[in-house]
Amino acid sequence: MPTRIQENIRVAVIHGPGRSLRPVWFDWKSRKHTVTAISYHWQQKSGEKLLLHYAVSTGSALYELVYSVTEQLWMLESVDAEKY
Repeated sequence: MPTRIQENIRVAVIHGPGRSLRPVWFDWKSRKHTVTAISYHWQQKSGEKLLLHYAVSTGSALYELVYSVTEQLWMLESVDAEKY
């Protein structure tokens, strides 16, 4: 069962081709988490904000990362792991 986190985080991404973004790794709890796979990605409008959601795996856990295009901020929305 996913646990909601909702913390701002730092994310390294690859831009392109075009307007695409691909998260490569992110910092959370003073630890670097390397993204091994992107399971799914989708867009959502929240008022005037455009949010890009990424369901990613690190091999040991599943995470939902959200990028606010308007605010240019990354957030860790949730984590699904036995121990994080």
